[in-house]
Amino acid sequence: MTPTHIEHIGIAVNNLEESIAYYEKVLGLKCYAIEDVKDQKVKTAFFKVGQTKIELLEATSEESPVAKFLDKKGPGK
Repeated sequence: MTPTHIEHIGIAVNNLEESIAYYEKVLGLKCYAIEDVKDQKVKTAFFKVGQTKIELLEATSEESPVAKFLDKKGPGK
């Protein structure tokens, strides 16, 4: 089966506020939602590009899966 679209892309970042500013100022996108997902120990921000959503994820605890990912792989852009 061939994919027809991408629903969303998750990008782990070190600083959510700085990343939101970058996406808004440099890329011209508008953040439409920010969520604090306490059970996952992560804060997220969402942008739309056509039908695709971009989700930025910032760890709120060193025990977060996102924090562990950032330690191994580093942040995305």
